Amino acid sequence: MKINLPLQPARRRAVKSLAGMAALSVTSAWLMGCTPDKLQFQSIDLTGADYAQGFSLPDHNGQLRTLKDFSGKIVVVFFGFTQCPDVCPTAMAELAEVKKLLGADADKLQAIFITIDPERDTSALLQAYMGNFDPGFLALRPAPAQLEQVAKDFKIYYKKVDGKTRSSYSMDHSAGSYVFDQQGRIRLYNRYGSGAQMLASDIRLLLKSS
Repeated sequence: MKINLPLQPARRRAVKSLAGMAALSVTSAWLMGCTPDKLQFQSIDLTGADYAQGFSLPDHNGQLRTLKDFSGKIVVVFFGFTQCPDVCPTAMAELAEVKKLLGADADKLQAIFITIDPERDTSALLQAYMGNFDPGFLALRPAPAQLEQVAKDFKIYYKKVDGKTRSSYSMDHSAGSYVFDQQGRIRLYNRYGSGAQMLASDIRLLLKSS
């Protein structure tokens, strides 16, 4: 004959605890199922990255600039130089096209061009270069030591390549763009050559999610 003994207080608490944990597990699973899907970007998602956190550099007007100056805007940062024969003008022209594609949200985009050739890229030259693409685009001109630091912060590559004369050198460099959201947080890395439509689509997602 089997006798069912009453549960001891400690055992009774343990059973209640296990039952509570099981209920919590089911509730958590249900909540996770109801959580909105992660944003599906076409660019490389850098959300939460511990690098490319910002900059503090003079622009082509001599004014010190940081990400805070562009709060409320999507900021796209590209590293290049004005004598670049193809990659840099192509990237900037693409950004100008992105701005057009954004339509009514065009004013929420800020393109930033950081020169990796401050020796030749004077403030006047940078200002004229930006004007070729969009008058609202801004160029930053770091001093050599600042350039070294910001390149390290953004994990970008650049190297001087000697030419036939002292002033005819070129620059090898990374060609992608970094995208910051309206709160100044790094979110995306856009590969060079991805196309204006793709970047515009990702920027629209960021604008909707802010």
